[in-house]
Amino acid sequence: MAEQFLTLMADLDEDSQAIMSEWYNALKEEGFTGMQTPGLPYHISLATFPLDKEQEAVELMRKVAEEFSPIPVHISHIGLFAGGKVLFGSPEMTPGLVSLHDACAMETNQEHVWVPHASILIDEPETVCAALPVFVKSFYPFIGKITRLHLCAFWPTREIASIELNGHKK
Repeated sequence: MAEQFLTLMADLDEDSQAIMSEWYNALKEEGFTGMQTPGLPYHISLATFPLDKEQEAVELMRKVAEEFSPIPVHISHIGLFAGGKVLFGSPEMTPGLVSLHDACAMETNQEHVWVPHASILIDEPETVCAALPVFVKSFYPFIGKITRLHLCAFWPTREIASIELNGHKK
């Protein structure tokens, strides 16, 4: 399958990765593995772009990373998207998170309402719904940090660039 789009993601810090890995491991122990992309860190997607905007997206990512310092995020609740195929942990909408998202927006990616989330399990609705009680038992709120921006093309996954947040805005 040919690549279809680009996604700019906000990667979470190592402590957050460990907590979210615990959640996923609890699901795996019960036989739920999902169809999510292997190898990507847990992240909050910020924006999508058409493939022909790759250079602009890289430039935007570099500019935003220079402006923002690591941003605290409170992953406080569980979510399930309509259709039942995605189970996720979701952060509170803080001014810092909203500012980061807004800084990553270009006119080309304003088609959908943004729902910040970190996917834990992507599968068929029956599987995701069966996994929900396991996730509820292992989930606990925590405060983590967004430390890096990460740009990928999807299907198949191609990692394009990754850069640490090193600016002054929070």
